[in-house]
Amino acid sequence: MTPEALRALLRETKTIAIVGLSPKPWRASHQVARYLQQAGYKIVPVNPEHDAVLGEPSHPSLAAAAATHPIDLVDVFRRSEFAGPIVDDAIALKPRLIWLQVGVVDEAAATRASAAGIPFVMDRCLMVDHQLLEV
Repeated sequence: MTPEALRALLRETKTIAIVGLSPKPWRASHQVARYLQQAGYKIVPVNPEHDAVLGEPSHPSLAAAAATHPIDLVDVFRRSEFAGPIVDDAIALKPRLIWLQVGVVDEAAATRASAAGIPFVMDRCLMVDHQLLEV
């Protein structure tokens, strides 16, 4: 995906589901989510272990999150071995973009997302790219 195409997708994005969002401020998921929230995005935490994160109700699954919010982008902060089923859940929601954070890699999931016509980014930080693209 070209930087221009990614910039356009991020500009069109309003709501970001963050799978694995931690309430712990020192965790990368929390820092990235807080940045995105401050950048004007609606964040939707997906973490069955917590009732709320960053002032937003947390959901036990992507399907539960999508029942209450339209999801434009799914950002995954889970280990690579857990990414596949999350990507499959995301594909069912047909977001504009699926993003696997730094260190999260699943080539088979990328292939499935591509076959479904959903742009896919993996092993990159959404916050860093957002800053570099000056969205």
